[in-house]
Amino acid sequence: MAEPITVDDPDDPRLHDYTGLTDVQLRRRREPAEGLFIAEGEKVIRRALETGHEARSVLMTAKWADVMRDVVEGLAAPVYVVSPELAEQVTGYHVHRGALASMQRRPLPSADRLLSDTGRSTPGADGAPAARRRVAIFEDIVDHANLGAAFRNAAALGVDAVLLTPRCADPLYRRAVKVSMGAVFHVPYARFAAWPEGAETVREHGFVLAALCLSPTSVPLDELAARRPDRLALMLGTEGEGLSPGALRAADAHVRIPMDAGVDSLNVAAASAVAFYATR
Repeated sequence: MAEPITVDDPDDPRLHDYTGLTDVQLRRRREPAEGLFIAEGEKVIRRALETGHEARSVLMTAKWADVMRDVVEGLAAPVYVVSPELAEQVTGYHVHRGALASMQRRPLPSADRLLSDTGRSTPGADGAPAARRRVAIFEDIVDHANLGAAFRNAAALGVDAVLLTPRCADPLYRRAVKVSMGAVFHVPYARFAAWPEGAETVREHGFVLAALCLSPTSVPLDELAARRPDRLALMLGTEGEGLSPGALRAADAHVRIPMDAGVDSLNVAAASAVAFYATR
C-alpha cells in the first residue's frame, strides 16, 4: 500500500476523476466513456470493494482517512487526502460524507447472457445454483434517485436481476449509487440493445412479462402473485408516462396495485417495492 498523499491544489491533475461532479450531463458522458464511476461515502465504498470492483483512486478528508484506515491499508490505488474546502472546490459541492472513490467499471453482459446465467435463487436438491426466476425490467427511468431506490428494493426483496432499456439512466451514476446504498453492486444487470424488441429475448427464456400499468385489462397484483409463475419479469415504466405502448403490447399480462383515496399511481420506486414484495 502506498502512503496517503496530501494534495492542496484543486487543479492537481491526479484529481481529474473527481472534478465537476455537479455537472450531470458531463458526468453522464464522462463516466461511461472513461470506464469509471464514483462511489460516495464509507458504506458505499466498502460495498463496491466487497463486490470486487477495483478502485482507481480514493479522495478523502483527514477525518475519514482514520475511520477508513482498514480500507486504505488494503488498497493498491492511490489515496488522496484533502481538506473539506478543497474537496468542495474540486467536486463542486460539499462532500459531507467525507470520502469518494473512483472505481473501475466492468463490461456489462448482454440481456441473453444475463438471463442464461444462474442467479441468486435457492439451490436445487443437488446443490447446483438455480436459474434466475424473477427479474425486473426498468423502462426509460431517467431519475437517478428513483433508479437507485428501485435497485435497493430489488436487492432487499430478492429480485435475481435487472434489465434496463437503452434510454434508462445509468445505475452507476453517483446519485443512483448513493441512493441505492451500494445495492447496485449486488444485483446483476444488463442493458437491452433495443426495446421493446428485447422483450422477446426475455420471453424466449421462459419468463412471463407482467406490466405494471392502469390499462382496462389489468388484474390486481395479488391475482398475479397467486398464479405463481415459474419465471416472472416485472416491467416498470418511466416517471409520469409509465410504460410505453410498445412495452404494453409486448407484455403477457397487465397488472395494477389496488389503491384507495382516489390515488391512481405510486412513485415508480415505491411501486417496485410493492410489486417485488407481493411476488417474492
